Amino acid sequence: MRNTTRVLILGTATALALPVATVGPAFSQELQTVNAIMPKQRSANYFPLIVGEALGYFEDEGIAVNLLPSDSPIPYVNFLRNGQADIAMMDSAEVLQAVAAGVPINVVYEVMQTAPDGIAVSAESDVSDVADLEGKTVGLVSDRDRVTMQIALDARDLTEDDVTMVVVGEAGPTLASAFRDQTVAAIAGSGPDWLAIRANGIDIDLITPSEVSAKPGNVFVALDKAVEGKADLLEGYLRAWSKAMHVATIAPDVVAEMARAAVPEEWEDPEFGQQYLENAIRLNVSVTDQAGDLQTATWTDIQPGMMKFGLIEESADPSAFLEPKFIAPANDWSPDEVAADVEAWRSENM
Repeated sequence: MRNTTRVLILGTATALALPVATVGPAFSQELQTVNAIMPKQRSANYFPLIVGEALGYFEDEGIAVNLLPSDSPIPYVNFLRNGQADIAMMDSAEVLQAVAAGVPINVVYEVMQTAPDGIAVSAESDVSDVADLEGKTVGLVSDRDRVTMQIALDARDLTEDDVTMVVVGEAGPTLASAFRDQTVAAIAGSGPDWLAIRANGIDIDLITPSEVSAKPGNVFVALDKAVEGKADLLEGYLRAWSKAMHVATIAPDVVAEMARAAVPEEWEDPEFGQQYLENAIRLNVSVTDQAGDLQTATWTDIQPGMMKFGLIEESADPSAFLEPKFIAPANDWSPDEVAADVEAWRSENM
């Protein structure tokens, strides 16, 4: 995922004297803490945390969720290695880089099973496929999006030599102007970039090849020692997350109300807030039959492209880092009970 990839610092992990932000109300002495780190502190982009708090699902599991500061330049894998984090949200490239470095890392749950990265064109453009970009100028939101464009071009037997790549910048007005002024034929970016472009008056279409989108965007990972020593806590955390994720499939309006209350700054523009949440629901709701299930074949399929464009140096056997034992417990709950919880919350709050 574009906005979470970091250059891994895989030397000796040292203790980090960073403050821990406590999520939600003051926790009972009876609750056990799960320290987690993810790309945003609290956001509709990861709505299952907000929903799980609102419906008390984490507390029901005997868990207090503490979020570590998310804006650290330190790779998230090091928060696991030094013991500050029990569980971390990382993207597929970070996982594979950690595996290559010999870190005893385990993917325990796929949070986003579709990558948010992609290729956008103006809705008024004649370009309908990445193959149509040959000979044209294409934009990158930042240089981090270069690999996204490279993989997309490669899917159509093109290379970066067949186009002219320019970094456009991350500001919404700038991205919109690039399409409005026709300075680029397409832009490589991710979900928030598309929302920013639309918020500035430009309708877009996505022409993302499956070779780009069909990969885990973000996953939950834990080290061997947590998988073995904190299995009950991890099971409870993932079960609460799965139940909260399900709420979006039966009552997205309730999720929206919870998000408005929890992170009002994302709803200053109600239309933007709603679109932001809808994009998050599209990405966060599992496409597998079981919530968060681990897609072994997908992890195998994505590695050749990552090797070709320098994200990883060698491939790894998915069985070495995929830990499926948490998937069944994460799905051990009643949809009817969740539906009843949602309606009870709705009657009290809407």
